[in-house]
Amino acid sequence: MKLKPAVFFLAFFLVVSCTNNKESSRLHSFIWSLHDTGDSINIENAKLSDVHLSLLENKIITDPFYRDNENKLQWIGEKDWVFETDFDLSRRTIEHENVNLVFEGLDTYATVFLNGKQILQADNMHCHWVLDVKTLLKENDNTMKIVFTSPIRINREKQDRLPYQLPEIWGFTRKAAYQFGWDWGPRFVTMGVWRPAYFEAWSNAKINDVFIEQQSVNTKKARLSAEIAVTASRSGSWKLILFNGDEKLKEMEFSVVKGMNRLAIPFTIDQPDLWWPNGMGDAHLYDFRVELQMGGKQIDEKYVKTGLREIKLVQENDSIGKSFYFKVNGKALFVKGANYVPQDNFLSRISEENYHQLFETVVASHMNMLRVWGGGIYEDDLFYQLCDENGILVWQDFMFAGTIYPGDSAFVENVKAEAQQNIERLRNHPSIALWCGNNEIDEAWHNWGWQKSLEYSKKDSTEIWNNYLNLFEEVLPSLVKKYHPTCDYWPSSPSNGWGTEKAFLEGDVHYWGVWWGREPFSSYEKYVGRFNSEYGFQGMPDLKTIDEFTISKDRNLGSEVMNIHQKHPFGWEAIQQYIERDYKVPNDFADYVYVSQLLQAKGLKTAIEAHRRAQPRCMGTLYWQLNDCWPVTSWSSVDYFGRWKASQYAVKEAYRMCLVSFEEHKDGMDI
Repeated sequence: MKLKPAVFFLAFFLVVSCTNNKESSRLHSFIWSLHDTGDSINIENAKLSDVHLSLLENKIITDPFYRDNENKLQWIGEKDWVFETDFDLSRRTIEHENVNLVFEGLDTYATVFLNGKQILQADNMHCHWVLDVKTLLKENDNTMKIVFTSPIRINREKQDRLPYQLPEIWGFTRKAAYQFGWDWGPRFVTMGVWRPAYFEAWSNAKINDVFIEQQSVNTKKARLSAEIAVTASRSGSWKLILFNGDEKLKEMEFSVVKGMNRLAIPFTIDQPDLWWPNGMGDAHLYDFRVELQMGGKQIDEKYVKTGLREIKLVQENDSIGKSFYFKVNGKALFVKGANYVPQDNFLSRISEENYHQLFETVVASHMNMLRVWGGGIYEDDLFYQLCDENGILVWQDFMFAGTIYPGDSAFVENVKAEAQQNIERLRNHPSIALWCGNNEIDEAWHNWGWQKSLEYSKKDSTEIWNNYLNLFEEVLPSLVKKYHPTCDYWPSSPSNGWGTEKAFLEGDVHYWGVWWGREPFSSYEKYVGRFNSEYGFQGMPDLKTIDEFTISKDRNLGSEVMNIHQKHPFGWEAIQQYIERDYKVPNDFADYVYVSQLLQAKGLKTAIEAHRRAQPRCMGTLYWQLNDCWPVTSWSSVDYFGRWKASQYAVKEAYRMCLVSFEEHKDGMDI
């Protein structure tokens, strides 16, 4: 089977840093060993990445996505794993005043030892970790050990200590939920170093962060402030200089103290070039640079590429209920887009090429928004850079989906750190249009019957709901207000379940009457929400994609392998039922694949055209889903290998700037 190339990112930063004042040594360049804690598997020359990928590269396992290998490889997630290395550092690195060890992503329960001393016990895949290790390092013969503990076992232990059961046990762990399995994705409980890790040595001072706060923006003037975080090794007088490209905008003298300093440079730009979403204008980006000087010598600098714009989520009472639409630079926008999921179960092998290929599809299909779904990850910086460059807005979920979560103080503090770090990392991106608390948890609590099926007492239910309100109605919105004050927050998507009338009168809706409710495609024309943030239908992947994970005897609808690569409990049944309604059911497997794609295309075309015809009552359509994390029969319009299904061609046509659409009724036809 053809695999996506393994790429271990050096780092793609919206804010980048490089001066002679700093040295950096990448941990991925060291020679590592990998073994399980029982020493049944030992790899002497392993890459520092995901355990599954290391086992695959060293031929301990075969392709996890091939045939029924998913079932055969569950043992990997049950074990504990250890990466170890010996390494030297340059004398120049050691002689710096400060040396930090930085992990941009550890998946998930990781205990780190440096020269025999425990320095970190990580417990959140979505966090980064910065450790002061200057006093522990030497020039030669350093050692590091990273022990990864199985999240499966920890989840079981935490569930045993809770007096009630979570709907999904993975809710205890701050890890991408889809990696525990979803109704379109496999279960591979990964562990490893999934984002860049490095030693960073520096002296005197360093710029940690630059946030270009957009206090007010219009065509006449942009009132801005460069909010700058500086860590200094000593007190003193420092100069900060702000540039726009090569143009010096402003310089200011500051007195700083040893440790963290938060400084600000207010400035304005007259008649700014505004950033616009795809289809509304140019996505203009400014190149800002902040330089830190001491005694006339440059100590550090950081670059920020951002766009100037004003984005508002407009919710106003009207004759129908309450509006729900985005206004960009004072103009109402009809949103055309899709829901996005991570592009692989093994995140460290997603390449730059994968991202660029995906965005070629997004732009070619006339989209202007992607929703980053809450069961995945806060995406790589490159994802948001491509959104910025191409005028693609981002509906950004926090990473919560499909279950209730604990409410104890340790869990909440963990979430606070995660949220703050990711808000600060992403807030300079002009593409970020909305922060959303979670995916479908409010709807689930009120409509999915957890209270009865899990036998919650009144006391349990009260505690669970209060925990929910604290996290999604207080903690997360307060963090957005503090660290990204100009961006709107929405507690849960959808705001109301699709089985209620209210769902179509206000807020956003996930309409699953088609598919889950087995309603005909014509229901898309009847049930149109104010903003349709999920809906969709399954289609089989391209035959070439099926060939990649099967052998000839697997290529029939009743085969075990095809069933493994169909994760929905009644997926085949639903596809068959809808084909019987609209087509002659094919007997040939290849024909069935083709007709399933035609069926999916018809469904999406019907929905999108209905949504667009309903303007301005309806002002947004985001179908489920754009892409896949493995080769599978799913709702995606583009399969795992980037091959378009028929539905992607239908979406491209339905999202064109000018659409001619027909609506039949008993008295004739409207155009």
